[in-house]
Formats: sequence, structure tokens, C-alpha cells
Amino acid sequence: MDLTKREFLQVMGAASIAGMALGRHAQADAAQSGEALYDLPRFGQVSFLHMTDCHAQLLPIHFREPSINMGLGSMNGKWPHLVGEHLLKAAGVPDGTATAHALTYLNFETAAKRYGKVGGFAHLATLVKQLKDSRPGALLLDGGDTWQGSGTALWTQGQDMVDACKLLGVDVMTGHWEFTLGMERVKEIIEKDFANRVDFVAQNVKTNDFGDPVFKPYVIREMNGVSCAIIGQAFPYTPIANPRYMVADWEFGIQDENLQKMVDEVRAKGAQVVVVLSHNGMDVDLKMASRVSGIDAILGGHTHDGMPVPTLVSNKGGQTLVTNAGSNGKFLGVLDFEVKAGKVTDFRYKLLPVFAQYLRADPAMAELIRKIRAPFETKLQERLAISEGLLYRRGNFNGTGDQLLVDALMDVQGAEIAFSPGFRWGTTLLPGQAITREWLLDMTATTYSYATVTEMTGETLKTILEDVCDNLFNPDPYYQQGGDMVRVGGLQFSCDPTATMGRRIGNMRLKGKPIDAGKKYKVAGWAPVAEEARQQNLPMVWDLVEKWLKAQGGRVKPRQLNAPHITGGLPNPGYAA
Repeated sequence: MDLTKREFLQVMGAASIAGMALGRHAQADAAQSGEALYDLPRFGQVSFLHMTDCHAQLLPIHFREPSINMGLGSMNGKWPHLVGEHLLKAAGVPDGTATAHALTYLNFETAAKRYGKVGGFAHLATLVKQLKDSRPGALLLDGGDTWQGSGTALWTQGQDMVDACKLLGVDVMTGHWEFTLGMERVKEIIEKDFANRVDFVAQNVKTNDFGDPVFKPYVIREMNGVSCAIIGQAFPYTPIANPRYMVADWEFGIQDENLQKMVDEVRAKGAQVVVVLSHNGMDVDLKMASRVSGIDAILGGHTHDGMPVPTLVSNKGGQTLVTNAGSNGKFLGVLDFEVKAGKVTDFRYKLLPVFAQYLRADPAMAELIRKIRAPFETKLQERLAISEGLLYRRGNFNGTGDQLLVDALMDVQGAEIAFSPGFRWGTTLLPGQAITREWLLDMTATTYSYATVTEMTGETLKTILEDVCDNLFNPDPYYQQGGDMVRVGGLQFSCDPTATMGRRIGNMRLKGKPIDAGKKYKVAGWAPVAEEARQQNLPMVWDLVEKWLKAQGGRVKPRQLNAPHITGGLPNPGYAA
């Protein structure tokens, strides 16, 4: 990308102003506000629409953005590690606007009632059609984590989302949680449902035996006379973060050298625009952009960061633009390129929040969703209890939704301590809303959600916490895997994110007493990655939590967060307690 510093600052200024558009109309009616937000003039000849990490959410939802997303060292104060007021200031977005609500946790309950739910494929479909109509040839790119995250996705083995994405008009896709359906199911969808309709790309997935590509590494499409290459980068740590047995024949990884080879190859074939559709997570994408040249943009996912401002990364070949389009169907990224003399000369980028009240539901998509849900509707909508407090998941250390899960597991399993994985998917419930079976599955629906009870020594507890903490705060992004800290029930501890491996976790206590390194403790958990778990006839976590919810007398009190005491790295623009 051949932009001067002055040009880049001009683009950023324009992006900041664009981010304020809805704020100026916040008091207008929905139609006027929607028109102001979604009136996006065409720019250039090449346009990419980018969605990622929808986690099978077909209907509009609430989703609270994190109040803690810490960046350390060189990442301190940099995108994506900004929350709340710090994020709004960097993006030039006024507080109290609909855009501010979409991007932050600020005044969440009040703003959620005012601006309504976000996402929903019927509303997203309307926006996609509008943008494709105004941008002939535009491609819709899906960054993955699409076929997992709901009850219907679990029960249909992702078929609900496959059908919805075909109707939505997805052109190119990469993946991560898709692989937890197993190799055969993934190949079945790609070879049958996606044949001649959707290209699944992943240059970094190879066979174990001979290192052959499992999927297409890239596709080349012509858009308004411009040759465009889309290279896929699937989640590189799939066999570590998820059960290895589900992808037993495949190897993943970062593979910078192979990516550079693919970039050079598509350039040699005449590609004038090269984008990487990535599921690395944004910190990894930023490092990759500095190491691999010839990429115009990396459209990223995995870490659920809704980035209103792109980051421009310098490398030996020039510059690469890096973005991330959030999660849960909440955002759609729009990237327009101007191409002259065979290369990108300018761009425009806008992250559009998908407000259900500002976008009419597309009739065809609404009907498909109705048909998908019809066999399961009664089961999904069964009320298990009413929540008296806000239930959310996202944040580096804990969320009230996960607190509910660990509280339930400790009670039902008779455990002293409980762990819940640092998953970033899951929807938000406002105080007074019903906890339905659907919400419970939104928080827990994986193909390996077995509930476990294990005896662990105090030493083992510390080792687990240290390992997960290093995954989150390792100074080298290539050693991060994108999840948040394991959520902990019962156990209190301190955390210094700035310390070295093995020294971040301290002052571990249970009911006020120090943890004994040699003593064994009863620990409940769920979603084990070990293959043995599926052979042990273990209960599924949602069944245990449902049992607990039904025993609460109809109402669940607000959850008291069991979060660690942070002893280093503060103050931090990615931390708001």
C-alpha cells in the first residue's frame, strides 16, 4: 500500500468523523439514524465486506464489550488494547452515542435499552444487500467461528449456519471453531454445501503425513477489472486450544514463510490487491503484517475486537492495513480500495454496527431462520430462571456469565474450586431477563462440553493458572492463543501480568486460607481437550447448570465476580475495573 503519512492521517481523520455520524442523529427516529449510519458512499474499484466470529447467532442479541483488555509492553495503549473512554477518544467517537454503545461497555444497561439489540442475520442480510448493490462485485468475507456457538448449530452440526451463510451471500471463508465438528463434517460441508458457491481458504493447514494442503490456500477474483487475491489463515493453534483428536490428520501453525510464498505466488499471477482473511487474533495479525510483505490488508478475527480505526503496519515491502470486525454478528467491516497502475493507492474503512432497530429484517433470511428454529423453538425458549443482575462473558479475567457457571458447578459437583474456560463467545442478558435454555447453550454449546471433577494439588492449580496467564500476556504475540484467562470460582489469587512465566500468580487462597502446594483440592470444570473425556460417560455442562438454575426458586441473584487482584501493569488504558 503506497500511502504517505499525510494521506494516512487524512484517512484516519475521515474515519473518525464517520464514526461520529450516528451520534449526531442519536435523538432522531430509527429510520433517520439508520440512514445516517449506513449511507456509505462507494470509493474506488475494490470492496470487501468483512464479518467474523458470529458464533452462530442468527437472531439479534445483546453483547457487552470488555472493560478489561490489557495490552502490555509495546502493546500498551495500542489497538486493540483500549477500552471505554480510552477507545472512544482514540476513535473520535462521542460518549453517549449509539456507536459508543456498540464499541464499549460504558453505561451498558441503559444504552442497551435505548439502542436495542445488535446483529441478527436477517438484519445483517439487509445491510449486505445494500452495500453490494452500491458496490458492484463486492466480496463478502467470513473470518470463521461461524458454525459454533448456539443450540441450533450444535444440534444441526452447523447446518443452520451453512444454510444461512449461503443465503447471506458469503463468498470466501476461513475457520477455527468449525474444526470442532470434526474433519469429516468440515470436508462434507465444503465439498457439498459450498461447492461452486463459497471458497474455504486456509494456507496454513496441511496434512500430517506429507504436508499437502488440506484446503485451497487462496482464491483470485476479478472485481471491476482488478485482480484480487484472498489468502486464508485459519486459527493456527486449533490442535492446542481445542481437542487434537478432532483434527488428528491435520497440522496448523503460523507459517510465515509459506504465507510469504503464497503472497508472491498470487502477485506473480497478476493479483493487484492481496488481502489475508485471518483468524489469528489481532496481536498476531499485527506481528504477521510486520514480517510478511506484499499484503494490502489483513482482515482479522478470533479475538472479538471491534476496531473502528485500522492499524497501518510497516514492513520491508511497504505497509499493510490490519483490522478486526468484532463478534456475534454485531459489526460488518467495509474496506474500499482505489487501485491505479496496478497497485493500491488509497483506501476507506468503516466498521458498521448492525443495529436491529435501524435495519429492517430481510424477509427471505427471516423466513429461513424461522424454519431453522421451528423444530427447536419450544426447547430453546424454556425459562430456567430470571436473572436479577447483568450476565456477560467478555473480559480478560472474568465475567458474570462465567461466574454463574462456576458457582453452579461448585454447588452441583460438590467442589471447592471451579474452572471455566476463557472463551470469548456468549451473549449478554440484562437484569430482569429470563435465563432460557437458549442463553445457557449460547454460553456452553461445544462438541466437547463435558463436565469434570478432578483432584488437583495446590501446585497443579498454580501451574494451570500460570500457563493460561502466559497464553494471555506473553510479550510475543506468536505465543498467545487468543482466549481470556480461565475463570475461577472459589479460589482467590493475585496476578501480575507484567511478570515473567511462573511468577504472575500469587497469594492463592481458599476461604481465606493459603493454598497448600501439596494438598489435593476438589475442582470442577468443563470442556476438557483430552480425548479420554469423551469415553468416560461424563454429563454435559449445560445439564448440570440447568439443574442448578431450576433449583434457585425462579430467580438468580446478581453474581459477585471472583476476579484476581491485579498487582502490575496498572494504570492501563485497557483496564477499567
